[in-house]
Amino acid sequence: MTQFDFSGLGPDLILDAIESLGIRVDSGLLALNSYENRVYQFIAEDKKRYVVKFYRPLRWTALQIEEEHSFSQELAKNAIPVVAPLEVNGFTLHQFQDYFFAVFPSVGGRQFEVDNLEQLQWMGRFIGRIHAVSKRCIFTTRPTFTIEKYLVEPLAQLKNSELIPDCLQDSFFAILQPVIELSQKLYKVPIAANIRLHGDCHPGNILWRDGPTFVDFDDCRNGPAMQDLWMMLSGEREQQLIQLDTLIKAYEEFTPFDKSQFKLIEPLRAMRMVHYMAWLDKRWQDPAFPQAFPWFADSKYWEQQILALKEQLSALQEPPLALF
Repeated sequence: MTQFDFSGLGPDLILDAIESLGIRVDSGLLALNSYENRVYQFIAEDKKRYVVKFYRPLRWTALQIEEEHSFSQELAKNAIPVVAPLEVNGFTLHQFQDYFFAVFPSVGGRQFEVDNLEQLQWMGRFIGRIHAVSKRCIFTTRPTFTIEKYLVEPLAQLKNSELIPDCLQDSFFAILQPVIELSQKLYKVPIAANIRLHGDCHPGNILWRDGPTFVDFDDCRNGPAMQDLWMMLSGEREQQLIQLDTLIKAYEEFTPFDKSQFKLIEPLRAMRMVHYMAWLDKRWQDPAFPQAFPWFADSKYWEQQILALKEQLSALQEPPLALF
């Protein structure tokens, strides 16, 4: 396999892969929103809805994907509402031609409301329950949140980008550099503080139906507990203080939280911003990306990023959030 994209993944191959497991597709394939991987919903002969996920080639090894699957299955066995892969013929991970893939149950729901304090309490409790399980050991093949992967390598990617307009290059890197330098200074995480994480616990990966259901563990890795919490915070500083207080009190019903990690909130936010821009640039050769993110190559987008980075630099310079 030399292709990093999905140029060889057509409808016939998708159907053949599913049917290689002994599953007959009755109707579907409905493409679901996913850019890193390819995800399709279908109805099988048993009239149940399923989701098949094809992993981006060359991104994860089989062992890394299996470790992701084991983690979500472990959480499910502890009565935590996650969407875990199904075992088919004794395995959760399968290969057809050059593609790794897995089958999941199809689960519905709506996105949870980040400004709803009652729902935030639910989130705090369930993330606390996830971490109570995840603290039992760490990943051995999955990566760890590091400055290198989330700031240094993305900076190198962006410096080589052909998508940043020439007229904005100086302004963009003039603000990006101090954001990265200050984030590096503030992001200090002892090795012992790293635990297994969902890793990408944003509202889009939470389905709400009488409570939360956690989906898409594709970015699970080792890192500080705060990584699974900070994306629940939104709005002005006063609002975030209330939200943080709500989350942590609920979280600590199930496992202690290290309050010193509050200082990681803004560095983690900066790391996500920088990594996201570099991710889009890195994937730009995949035809799905220019179609889905046409604004990425537009001057207006980069002007907005310059303003956003200026705001983030200001946030990094403020005292960390703290409980009431």
